[in-house]
Amino acid sequence: LWYDEGEGEFFVRDFLSGNERRGVRTLSGGETFLASLSLAIAISGMLSKDKNYEFFFIDEGFGTLDDGALSSAYEALEKLTDGDRLVVIISHVAYLKEKIEKKILVTKDAHGAHAELLLP
Repeated sequence: LWYDEGEGEFFVRDFLSGNERRGVRTLSGGETFLASLSLAIAISGMLSKDKNYEFFFIDEGFGTLDDGALSSAYEALEKLTDGDRLVVIISHVAYLKEKIEKKILVTKDAHGAHAELLLP
């Protein structure tokens, strides 16, 4: 990801289509989420080099991915939990609800919101 001042736009390098330079406006919703996720993971890794941060927080975006990309993204995030790192995902996507073992289920009814801790 980089910004071209001359063109006043952000670009990505798309290695899957032959190392093509693409404007971020040409990315699909899923591609945008994956680019954002990759950037967040990279920044998280850079921050944790100097400090002892052991968490990673992701808020939504998974609904924009096709099944293959969703599975790949989940597997990558699952690898981040090796060791003592905590990965927090907020999502309504059924695949993630099934795959994630430890979760906080938040529901809402006429009396307000309720949280339930679900452990394997």
